[in-house]
Amino acid sequence: MNRTPSSAAPAREHGDAVQGPGSGSTLSNGLKQRHLSMIALGGVIGAGLFVGSREGIAAAGPSIVLAYAVSGALVMLIMRMLGEMAAANPASGSFSVHAERSIGSWAGFTVGWMFTALLCVAVAAEALGAADVMMQWFPGTQPWMWVLLFMVIFTGTNLTAVSNFGEFEFWFAALKVAAIGIFLVLGLLAIFGVLPGTHAPGTSHLTGDGGFLPKGVDGLMVGLLASVFAYGGLETVTIAAAESKDPVRGVAGAVRTAMWRIALFYVGSMAIIVTVIPWSAPAIAKSGPYVAVLDYLKIPAAGQIMNVVILIALLSAVNANLYGSSRMAYSLISRGQGPAFLGKVSGGVPRRAVLLCATFGFLAVVLSFLWPDTLFQWLLNMVGAAVLVVWGFIATAQLRMRRMLEREAPDKLVVKMWAFPVLTWVALAGIVAVLLLMLRDENQRIQLLFTGGFGVVLAVIGLVRQQSLGKGADLAKK
Repeated sequence: MNRTPSSAAPAREHGDAVQGPGSGSTLSNGLKQRHLSMIALGGVIGAGLFVGSREGIAAAGPSIVLAYAVSGALVMLIMRMLGEMAAANPASGSFSVHAERSIGSWAGFTVGWMFTALLCVAVAAEALGAADVMMQWFPGTQPWMWVLLFMVIFTGTNLTAVSNFGEFEFWFAALKVAAIGIFLVLGLLAIFGVLPGTHAPGTSHLTGDGGFLPKGVDGLMVGLLASVFAYGGLETVTIAAAESKDPVRGVAGAVRTAMWRIALFYVGSMAIIVTVIPWSAPAIAKSGPYVAVLDYLKIPAAGQIMNVVILIALLSAVNANLYGSSRMAYSLISRGQGPAFLGKVSGGVPRRAVLLCATFGFLAVVLSFLWPDTLFQWLLNMVGAAVLVVWGFIATAQLRMRRMLEREAPDKLVVKMWAFPVLTWVALAGIVAVLLLMLRDENQRIQLLFTGGFGVVLAVIGLVRQQSLGKGADLAKK
């Protein structure tokens, strides 16, 4: 096993309190159990579900339900593996720390900085999406005004005590859960024909309009790709758990409820949409699937209601991505894998890391205005398949760490991966299958190549660092 000697690496993360390099301070543990529970619950209800699902439905038709179920099963396996490692060794660097310990420092460096870049670019994309919603209500305004406002608000939130981040996410998540819960109830009432003004549709929309697979297996594959990327961001709860009073309990609870949350919110809502209305209804492409269903059910102001929910989901993503990127960056810096001066902690918050990630995110927004089709598109392409890289490292790290834990600290296996190692290999095969599917589509292929190139550059830098640190440790011993 190729690992960096402990003598060559600065302060490593060992639990819920992380020592900042030269700071004399640690990350706080200000997140409460209710914060973690709601972050875990609301984290699966993202903008990708509300906004991105229309493309999946257009491609796959009713079989989008199968696509979300298959991709959801893959995500459940990833979360279970991540939960096993996070419960055994809670750390703000989450899977980056696990990859470093089980594979080598180059792996922690690669996956950590790739995930940080992914979240920073996502901050820009989500802030721009939120600005678009605001411009629908205030057409005389400019998008940069709203982006600046949102960035200032959430940068300020993340610069203060972590409990403030937790409170924002708690209420954002509560509103999202309430909205999707009401949607599911209304949809079920409509399906059974007990909602006034509706009749039970039966299976007419599932088997009619071209059948369950109206565009064949190819359409299902496109829908599968769309559904996979809608699940991105679930990893944040394992990062946040390190700053809670009881990280092991928090991670264990979040992971154990992942199955029903994914099944209910994603697969359940897709099933309701394609059962209540035809998958090919023009309203889905025009207004989005959720608005289309609510309009069909004659819910007053359905469009505006969903715009509010979408805005909440986007703002929640901005807040969570700023938090996740700053904590991952801080973790990397605290382990000597970034500029040490950015690792200072004050008031229990890595404020310089927060400012670094907020600045990167805002610069990405500026690029979207100045060079939307070149530099900003390159940024999007570089992180387009990053979530698959992250999942691949998680699965590989879990394969190796499980053996280490069984041998050295079996009592830490509070959460165990199902049917280990069979399902871990199944998850790795699923990730490879998704990557191969991306090669079939020209746009997806470009993203894959850009992300692959970015990953290779990071890996080379990480390997060079690892070798130089190893030589330095050998010289020190002599």
